Amino acid sequence: MDSIHHALPPTKIRAADLNLHYGPRYALRHIDLEIEENRVTALIGPSGCGKSTFLRCLNRMNDLIESAKTTGVVEIDGEDIYASGVDPVLLRRKVGMIFQKSNPFSKSIFENVAYGPRVHGVKDKRRLEEIVERSLRQAALWEEVKDDLSKSGLGLSGGQQQRLCIARAIAVDPQVLLMDEPASALDPVATAKIEELVWQLRETYTIVIVTHSMHQASRISDTTAFFYMGEMVETGQTQKIFTSPSQKRTEDYITGRFG
Repeated sequence: MDSIHHALPPTKIRAADLNLHYGPRYALRHIDLEIEENRVTALIGPSGCGKSTFLRCLNRMNDLIESAKTTGVVEIDGEDIYASGVDPVLLRRKVGMIFQKSNPFSKSIFENVAYGPRVHGVKDKRRLEEIVERSLRQAALWEEVKDDLSKSGLGLSGGQQQRLCIARAIAVDPQVLLMDEPASALDPVATAKIEELVWQLRETYTIVIVTHSMHQASRISDTTAFFYMGEMVETGQTQKIFTSPSQKRTEDYITGRFG
C-alpha cells in the first residue's frame, strides 16, 4: 500500500451547492462535487437524472437555454466560471465538449481540426498543419486519414467521425474535456477505440464523461459520481463505488434493481 504516500491530484473543478432549474422544474439540486486534475470522472445514473445537465454547467452550455437558471458555484482552477466578467466563449475554449452524436462540419478533415485555431487567430499555414497533425495523432486518427486530409469529414465512419470531433476539440488546447455519452452510437470495436483513447487523453486533460454504460464507467474512469433525480447521491473511487458503495440507492442502481 504505497499509494498512501502519493499526494492526491489537485482539484481541477469544484461545484458547490449547484442548482439548476428550467422554469419551475428542478434539474439539479445542491450538487457538491470535486473533480480531480488529469483523471477521468464518470457520471452515471438513469436517464433524465441530471448527468448531462451537470456536464453542460461546466462550460455554461445551459446559458443557451432561456428557461435555465443556475445558482451556486462552479470553479475551475479556483475561479468562478459564473462570475460576471467571464466570457463563455473563452471558457469553452478551455473546456471542450464532445457530444453523443458526432457532429463534424461539412468541411475537409483538415478544416474540421483547423477551424478552432483559425477562429482564435492562427493564420500561419505551417503552424496550422502542425496543430492538425498533433490533434489527429492525439485522437488516434492520424494514421487512418493522413493521406486524405482534403476529404470531407462526413465521409468517415461513425467511430472516425467521433475521433475527428475529439481532435477538433483538442486543437485549441483545452484543459478539460467534457464527453456526453461519446460512444453510445458506436459499434463495439469503435467504442473500444474511444475508451482506449479516453484513458490516454487523461494524461493531458481532465475528463468528465457521462455514460449510460456502467461497464464503460468501471473500465475507463478513476472516479464515479452517481446521479439520481437531480441529486448527486454518492461519489468516490470507481472501484469502491462499484464494489462497496455506501448508499443503498447506488447499490440498487449498480446491481440493476432500477434504472
